[in-house]
Amino acid sequence: MKFNTKTIHGGQQHDPSTGAVMPPIYQTSTYAQSSPGTHKGYEYSRAANPTRTALENSFASIENGTHGFAFSSGLSAIDCVLKMLNPGDEIIAGDDLYGGTYRMFTKMFEKYGLKFHFVNMEIPSNILPLINKNTKLIWLETPTNPLMKIADIQEISSLVKKIDSNILVAVDNTFATPYLQLPLDLGADIVMHSATKYLGGHSDIVMGALMVKDAKLAEELHFIQFAGGAVAGPQDCFLALRGIKTLHIRMQRHCENGMAIAQFLEQHPKVAEVFYPGLTSDKNHAVAKKQMKDFGGMVSFKLKDESRATAFKILENFKVFTLAESLGGVESLVNHPVTMTHASIPEKEREIIGITDSLIRLSVGIEDIEDLLKDLENALNN
Repeated sequence: MKFNTKTIHGGQQHDPSTGAVMPPIYQTSTYAQSSPGTHKGYEYSRAANPTRTALENSFASIENGTHGFAFSSGLSAIDCVLKMLNPGDEIIAGDDLYGGTYRMFTKMFEKYGLKFHFVNMEIPSNILPLINKNTKLIWLETPTNPLMKIADIQEISSLVKKIDSNILVAVDNTFATPYLQLPLDLGADIVMHSATKYLGGHSDIVMGALMVKDAKLAEELHFIQFAGGAVAGPQDCFLALRGIKTLHIRMQRHCENGMAIAQFLEQHPKVAEVFYPGLTSDKNHAVAKKQMKDFGGMVSFKLKDESRATAFKILENFKVFTLAESLGGVESLVNHPVTMTHASIPEKEREIIGITDSLIRLSVGIEDIEDLLKDLENALNN
């Protein structure tokens, strides 16, 4: 199947008992057994649930994987990956990460004996001096949150596997979605999503996802999820599956609107810098064009006036864009990373990588572009 068809039919079958086109919400915790250990494939919903199975099959299909997993949040999906590691293991991660990911790495798993290195993944060779016998995982975001950096997934995967084929490469594909890029096809071992965002698409669920191709890796991840219990509920799985069915048409509009917003900001006299890989002026445009079908709906920019007060005034002026955390819904959101999504990163670390008071992140929705541009213009100029 082509991608647009996969979002609707990939991994799906009509309900065998009724023929229902959409899988029912199996709101049950347990399942009848005809004899101890003899059942119809389901025992207890922490292990598996038919609604979750339908979603997980869809997850695997749209990322060209063989196994998908639905978690209670994006962070619980990351937590599952890290629990495959042991004290003393080392992880190389990008220097520009979602604040919650950074917080989990440094505040939780470092105290359990894992060691993290943060480097600029825009230059793949930056990882080479850090790889050693203890290296077990490479963690990528691309595009990154919130500076929209691009990591060459294929180049990094190739470099790593030439040194040690056992080192896992995991990609947070939340910003791009499988509509725009397919990390498993580019050499990655694990794809992670905050399905709260574009996969769900309507700001009404909190969910995480993992997709893999390797059966042994899938078995290990399933065991950790089952043993730890971080599973998505059937109601949320139903909503996420419904969201995926329109992913392709939503992403088309997100991309169109994102490009128009980025081009507008690039010419605005109050804007110092725009971060959007679709712009030909972006330093990572060539790599993004190589591995992405289009460039998405996430746009960040810095103001020429670097004061927090000016940024706050602009943020409070928006009428169509909603000042809120999260991203990827049909509605446009505006966010101040320093005080919102990335507040958990120490100030010195934020400043080093460029997350400053004047940085504003937009999640460009699918509204009429004229309304979005007018709202942005009014917010900047009032």
